[in-house]
Amino acid sequence: MSAHKIMAVMKKEFYHLIRDPRSLILAFIIPLCLILLFGYALSLDVNNVETVVVDYDRTDVSRDFITHLGASPYFLVKARVRDAGEVAWYLDRGTAAVGIIIPPGFARDLHSDRETPVQVLMDGSDPNFSNIAKGYVTAFMAAYNQKLLLEFLNRNGQEEIKVPVLGRIRVWFNEDLESRKFIIPGIIAVIIMIAGAILTSLVIAREYENGTMETIKSLPLSAIELLLGKSIPYFFISLINVLVSVLLGQVLFGVVMKAGFWLMILASSLYIFVALALGLLISTVTRSQLVANQSAILITYLPSLMLSNFVFPVSNMPVVLQGLSYIVPATYYIDVLSGIYLKDLGFTHLWPDFVILAVMFVVLAIINVAILKKEGL
Repeated sequence: MSAHKIMAVMKKEFYHLIRDPRSLILAFIIPLCLILLFGYALSLDVNNVETVVVDYDRTDVSRDFITHLGASPYFLVKARVRDAGEVAWYLDRGTAAVGIIIPPGFARDLHSDRETPVQVLMDGSDPNFSNIAKGYVTAFMAAYNQKLLLEFLNRNGQEEIKVPVLGRIRVWFNEDLESRKFIIPGIIAVIIMIAGAILTSLVIAREYENGTMETIKSLPLSAIELLLGKSIPYFFISLINVLVSVLLGQVLFGVVMKAGFWLMILASSLYIFVALALGLLISTVTRSQLVANQSAILITYLPSLMLSNFVFPVSNMPVVLQGLSYIVPATYYIDVLSGIYLKDLGFTHLWPDFVILAVMFVVLAIINVAILKKEGL
């Protein structure tokens, strides 16, 4: 293996990148846009649920109920309407997600110690959002009932009833429960697949389409030298994207890794190797830039986004898709990033993911070399 030959192939690939603005956009601009878009637009947090209220009772007690509802950080009382028909109007048009109807006699029933129903209407078109909002409503009602119970006991001079089982909840790793702290590290895995696998999926196919592959075969160049020369430029591009993503995540979104920086670079480098090897394999097999590009999106980008525990929990998927997630490299890289960014884990806890990524790279590299040797390199 000659370093001189590898450098020659590297220079050729660098020159092509410089002359092709589309490749530069795909390499740098799209990843930058992705992290900004995902960081600012994508959020799994549910806050300020837009709520409309009908108060048929119009008493101090009903107004107190509405005041407590509006003071909650989870509800935004958007309007107080006159009747239930207007609540339906808001829900039908999607301008409110929850409608609360306080019936006549609300205060009278409370003062008489009778059951006091309050109707809650919810927009269930988004089940995930609705389930979270339903939990907020249930928690608010429980807290309001506890407040009324304490007031009743105080009025009657009784001692406060102590709850038999008191759950003391302490959140580890993501104390503020912000989805952004999980999304920003996860998007790095998707960015590497764009800069690594999708770009490298074109390099060998381009030689076949341009008719220069036969010339390359006639050169004193081995398969390993060709693969290294073709992939090294994209390795540095992917690594630059990783560093930019880490910097933007910290500066713009306040997402800071808890574990060592160099452990993250080691994991990223290994994941980049896997992405590059996968992209080169697609490029070698398809021999067409169009087919290679479409195949790379289906094989690398979409699984990294959907089957890696990044956005959608794999545990909720069918068994077949759960099995496919085990062969998606992003599954293990995102697990490493979660340990580094959120849990402050070291190599002693994360080494299984490193081993699996290393095995994936070795297998893909051997397949690439074998295919190119079969082609005459």
